[in-house]
Amino acid sequence: MSPRSFGALVRGLRREEGGVSRPGRPWSLSLEDRVLLVVAYWRTNLTLRQLAPLFGVSKSAAARIVRCTGPLLALKQRQRFRRGTVLIVDGTLVPTRDRTIAQQSKNYRYSTNHQIVLDAASTLVVAVGRPVPGNRNDCRAWEESGAKAMVGQVTTLTAAIAAPGYSFRTGVLQELAAWKQQHNASHRRVRARVEHAFARMKTWKILRDCRLKGEGVHHAMLGIAHLHNLGLGA
Repeated sequence: MSPRSFGALVRGLRREEGGVSRPGRPWSLSLEDRVLLVVAYWRTNLTLRQLAPLFGVSKSAAARIVRCTGPLLALKQRQRFRRGTVLIVDGTLVPTRDRTIAQQSKNYRYSTNHQIVLDAASTLVVAVGRPVPGNRNDCRAWEESGAKAMVGQVTTLTAAIAAPGYSFRTGVLQELAAWKQQHNASHRRVRARVEHAFARMKTWKILRDCRLKGEGVHHAMLGIAHLHNLGLGA
């Protein structure tokens, strides 16, 4: 994230917090440092015991900051779409240690399935479904996560359809017809956009092994989606 994007993020949070009185003791860290702590935690996936001394706070204080500031960074789900907008949806697995919301998935790890909806033109994330157990297939997760309801009637393409160049039938390798190859090529371009977006999002190491419990993995995914959009200049 660039300093300019970070500054815009903090200014937006400060406007939202303006005029809101909160009970209890004031934070020991400024808003900038609290946001930086959360972002560093998501990026590095260091334990809070390792991260807290870098900011001069206790482990419990760092945990409170992640728990309270993390949700403030969440992506604001887009409510309205321009006429003619095309969206792309695909699911990604996030290994999660909280087994109350995770199940063993095809990667043989306890994971959660997250349905991510992107704008086909800009690859900006416009919606993120709630995490569902990792053993759910994408068709089922699309509805159960609430992602389908979020986008309504907007034209949505799925990137989960495999697009091989050849067809296997009765043990014989058959080359596809030209029109089918062209159709598969268009699917590959759609899928590439999604996979590139996922690759950028998973540079945030918390999505490789999330130790957060309860709503933590959902808040982390929403926050990283927001930071992904900021990185693209949104």
